[in-house]
Amino acid sequence: MDTITLQDAYRALLDAAATVAACDDTRPAPPDGAWDADQILAHVALIDAATISAVCAAATGATTTYDNRTAQDTWTLDRVITLAGGNVGLRNRIRVQADALCALAGPMLSETERNTLVPTLLLSNGKVLVDQPVRLADLIAGLADAELPGHTRQLLALLPEDAAKQTTP
Repeated sequence: MDTITLQDAYRALLDAAATVAACDDTRPAPPDGAWDADQILAHVALIDAATISAVCAAATGATTTYDNRTAQDTWTLDRVITLAGGNVGLRNRIRVQADALCALAGPMLSETERNTLVPTLLLSNGKVLVDQPVRLADLIAGLADAELPGHTRQLLALLPEDAAKQTTP
C-alpha cells in the first residue's frame, strides 16, 4: 500500500498545528461549539490509535471494529490532552503515530489484510456517516483523503484572518 498521500496529509496537519501554536494569538478561539487546537489534535491522536489498532488486528487475524465515538467525547479529549502534556506532546504523539501507521500500513500488509472488512461506525456532529463494514485499506485512505485534510483546515481556521491567508494550502 502506498502511504505517500498519508505521509503528506500528516505533514500538512502537523505544519498547521505548529503554525497555530506559534501564532501571536496564543489561544485562537474556535467558533462556538467547535474544538480548539488541542482538542482537534487529541481527536486525531485517538483516531490514529484506533486505526493502528485495526491495522494490527488485521495483521494478526484478530477481530476488530472501528468506532470514532470515543474520539469525539470532550472528557476523553481533555484527558488525552493532559496525558500527552498539551499541544507539544500531542504533536509529538501524532508524529510518532503517523510514522507507525505508515510503516504498518505500507509494505507489511498483504492484499488480504488490506481487504479485511472492519465493522465501522463513524459519526460527525452527531450524525452517522458510516455504519457498515469497510475495507481496512479504505479506512486508511479515508484518513489520508478526508479526515486529516479536514482537521488541517479546521486548525487553519483558528488563525486570525491575516495569518490564515498566508498559510492556506
